[in-house]
Amino acid sequence: MLDLTRLQALVAFARTGSVSAAADDLHYSQPTVSHHLKRLEAETGAVLFRRVGRNLVLTEEGRRLAERGEEILGLVSRAGNELASAVSLQTGHVRLAIFPSGIATLAPRIVTLMRERHPGLALEVREAEPPEAEGLLLADEVDLAITFTYPREQPSDAITAEVLGEDPLYLVTPPVRPDCLAGHSASARRPSREPLGSRIAIGRLADFADDDWMAGCERCRGYLVATCEDAGFEPHVQFASDDFVAIQALIAVGHGVSMLPGLALAAHRHPDVVLTPIEGAVRTLRLLSLGRPPLPPALEATSAVVREVVDEVVPKAVAAD
Repeated sequence: MLDLTRLQALVAFARTGSVSAAADDLHYSQPTVSHHLKRLEAETGAVLFRRVGRNLVLTEEGRRLAERGEEILGLVSRAGNELASAVSLQTGHVRLAIFPSGIATLAPRIVTLMRERHPGLALEVREAEPPEAEGLLLADEVDLAITFTYPREQPSDAITAEVLGEDPLYLVTPPVRPDCLAGHSASARRPSREPLGSRIAIGRLADFADDDWMAGCERCRGYLVATCEDAGFEPHVQFASDDFVAIQALIAVGHGVSMLPGLALAAHRHPDVVLTPIEGAVRTLRLLSLGRPPLPPALEATSAVVREVVDEVVPKAVAAD
C-alpha cells in the first residue's frame, strides 16, 4: 500500500519541479523530501525519476503516479473534512419515522429544535405505523423510529429499543346531556349513568358493554378488544378508522365510545367529548435504532432532541375531564 506522506512528497515535487521547492511547499527539510521520494521509488519497484543534467525529472510512470496521487490525496482530504463536519454536526442527514399521532404532536417540536440546534443536519421525517417503521429500519430506509408498543408486545430482537415514556389511554365518551336523541348509542341514552370520576378502572369498562365501540389501527383494535375482554365483555366494534378526528366527531354526537391515546387527543380534541383516564392502560413509547450505542453523532444528537420533546410533550399531552 502506498504511503500517503511519500505520495504527498511526489505530488509536491511534480507541482513545483524540484526537491527544494517541494520541501518549501511542504515545510519539510530537503533531505526529508529526498528520503520520501527514494523510499517511494523503492516500494513501488518502478523507475519514477531520471537525471537530466543536474536536474531530477519525472519519468512517464512518475508523472502517472503523481496524477493519481493528487486525486488520492484530494479524496483523503475530502473524507477528512466530511468526517470532521459530521462529528461536529455541521453536515449530515437523518431519516426519522414517527407513528401518525406522533407526527401531529411530536414532529413539530422535534423539527423546530433540530433546526435551531443543528442547522447543518437535514432531518427527513416520514409517517409509519410501528410494524412498518421496524421494517423500514431493518431495510435501512430510516435511521431512527419513534414507535409504541402495547403491553405484552416487544420490538424485534434485531432492533435496539429505548423506552421514552408512557402514553396513557383514555375512555372517550359523549357528553351526558338530557337532549341526546333516542336512537343514538347506549352511552348517549343514559344520562343517569353513575359519574365516572377522575379515573376509571378497567373493570368498569363493562358499564359500556352495550355501547358501540370505535377502534383505530389493527394493533390498537387488538388492544381494545383484549382490554374489554379483561373487563368481562367483547366490544361491538361498529366503526374502525385511523382517523381519530372522525372517531371523536362520531362520539360527540352520541354514536359510540372509544379508547384513544393521549397523544392522539393532544393533536385534536373535540370540545364535545368526555375524557377519562383508564387505570393501567398505557402504550409505551420507544425510540428504535440499529446497532449498539454509541450511535453516530448525528443520530445521537437527534435522539437527544427526541427524548427532550417526549419528556416535554407527553406528560401534559391532554387533560382529563
